[in-house]
Amino acid sequence: MRAPLPLRRRVALAYATLGLLLSLAFAAATLYLTEDYEHIVVSEILSAQAQEYADEAGAGAMPELPHTPRLRGYLRRADGGGLPPALAGLGPGIHEMESAAAPGRHAGVFDTPAGRLVFLIDLDSIEELEKHLAWFCLLVVLLGTGLSGWAGWLLAGRTIAPVKQLAAAVDALPARPQATNLAGLAGRDELGRLARAIDAYQARLLDADAAERAFFADASHELRTPIAVVQGAAEVLLDDPDAAPAQRRRLARLERGLNELTDLINLLLGLARRSNYTAQPVDAAELLQECAAQLRAGTESTALALHIEAAGSLFLPRAEALLALRSILRRLLPPAAQGELQLQAGAGRIRFDYRAGTAATAPAAAPARSDRGIGLTLIGRFADHLGWKLEEHFADNGYRAVEIEIPERISGMD
Repeated sequence: MRAPLPLRRRVALAYATLGLLLSLAFAAATLYLTEDYEHIVVSEILSAQAQEYADEAGAGAMPELPHTPRLRGYLRRADGGGLPPALAGLGPGIHEMESAAAPGRHAGVFDTPAGRLVFLIDLDSIEELEKHLAWFCLLVVLLGTGLSGWAGWLLAGRTIAPVKQLAAAVDALPARPQATNLAGLAGRDELGRLARAIDAYQARLLDADAAERAFFADASHELRTPIAVVQGAAEVLLDDPDAAPAQRRRLARLERGLNELTDLINLLLGLARRSNYTAQPVDAAELLQECAAQLRAGTESTALALHIEAAGSLFLPRAEALLALRSILRRLLPPAAQGELQLQAGAGRIRFDYRAGTAATAPAAAPARSDRGIGLTLIGRFADHLGWKLEEHFADNGYRAVEIEIPERISGMD
């Protein structure tokens, strides 16, 4: 299906069409008036000649009929002769006798008391003027159409300028619903009505977003309650001194799974609610040490060596950053990880490097996506929400690394 023309071109085309129609009407009226004026002039000239000859003939004088290159007169005799064959069959009135050789020839036939008078007049100079007038009318049509289209293009640009301004304001709206006052950019016309409709739509989106946030807040509370009950029971069982080692290992795995499930629920709800987080300067070394402490508490293997190198501060929301970093470390490390894990932070970047031990070395799985290579779909989306950029590296010798770039000021955060 052919795409419609842009609005400005359509307006310019409408102006050009209007200019063409008006120019054609002007040209047609001019040419018609010229032809009608020529007929009036010829009729008056020939009628005056016939009346003058008839008056003089009635007074007893027989004037001589004109016979010049431009005007010739003929009188039909009583026997029907005296007229050229081309004029003999003409009736009373003015007749056009134009031809290629004589383009401006006209004949006037008059019945008078002196007999039938026929005058033949050549107005080739007037016909030449009519040709010039026809070319002038054609020029008027072309110029009128072109100038009308040009004026329409200019006026259309000024007319649709408020539409472009409104479109730019709509394009600048963020993905999150927010109250707008686009009606202030337009008047009380149809464009203003469109702006008010957009404002009303944004208001409805804002109300729907508030209702959705309230729903997720309730869902978060309801989901956390049973998980907290199970976690409490697992902690009580782990504190039982009479628990067998095998049972303790199962309870430890259960507790780690519950912790991971809690973090995933927090990630999911944080994305669903599109929460705004307060970013603040956080000591990089303290942040990594807290991540390492939580990692050691949830790791079965004692063969994982941790190294921390951090300097300066990072501008981020502390609680949400810990949640995201814990989830990234869980996905970065394989179960029962053995080897060396290095945590680095500073200058707006965080880097995790894991090198598996000899016994744990295995080919690394190929990433599904360049920025989500180890299955960080949910975690990656949450990192995007925080304004982070993730870059991952893999090697066949069990080497894995995740590098996180944290901007100094995060868009969407207070």
